[in-house]
Amino acid sequence: MAKPASPGLQIRRWTDGKWSESPDMVVTEEPLQLMLDGDALSVVMRTPGHDVELSLGLMFSEGVLRLATDVQVIRISAEAGELEAGVAVESSLVESNQVDIHLRIKARRKPERSMLSSSACGVCGTVMIEDLRRDLALLPAGPAVDPGLLPGLVERLRSGQGVFDRTGGLHAAGLFTAAGELVYLREDVGRHNAVDKVVGRALLDERVPASDSILVVSGRAGYEIVQKSIMAGIPILAAVGAPSSLAVALAREFNQTLVGFLKGDRFNVYSAPERLSGNQ
Repeated sequence: MAKPASPGLQIRRWTDGKWSESPDMVVTEEPLQLMLDGDALSVVMRTPGHDVELSLGLMFSEGVLRLATDVQVIRISAEAGELEAGVAVESSLVESNQVDIHLRIKARRKPERSMLSSSACGVCGTVMIEDLRRDLALLPAGPAVDPGLLPGLVERLRSGQGVFDRTGGLHAAGLFTAAGELVYLREDVGRHNAVDKVVGRALLDERVPASDSILVVSGRAGYEIVQKSIMAGIPILAAVGAPSSLAVALAREFNQTLVGFLKGDRFNVYSAPERLSGNQ
């Protein structure tokens, strides 16, 4: 579970024309050093928790690995307390904010990232957009989904955000079945990190490609969210906020159903509306 900061933080609060002292909680944001075969690769700003999933999801979305079985061992610190099912994990690192992934095979492609990725951007270190879309494949038709199902998924996403309730500072990503059943929900200070954690968990559980799934994300649908979800084979992506023009173009190119402004009983469909019944 994502970990918020200590509730002992003291702040000044302005309410009804008066100042007061008040305790508050803020979400934790810390750097995670990601290593590949013992070599430093990237520093990712994230909310601690599910670091193994985050690392695997990030490596998957960048085409470094395709299956959990590509991994020989993942080394973390004992303090992290993560022993993920489906992949060998060793608590052998001293630093708590490190994950070292060792592959059985040569990396499927060389990661092209800068050494710092902020919590605001999942592709900030990428050399060029064409490099990100290189490994994407056209999504097949289906599944057929009742459009009336989508608004309720936002409520289910929101109700599962325990850390958000205490801090108001986290994004969430939820993977649902085509029938609306929640499969995974992850939170993080970065929306793309939350998606990476979901994809990493799906990879460990051998649910990739997630061809019968709906991904719901808080916030906007930027290019990086669309790219990561298409990479995982997710046919329907629904966002509470707005999509970007590049996100729409990518979703249309690879036949992903992209939904934006999913609030209340309203939403917009920007691509592949035929998956939503009544739009054929």
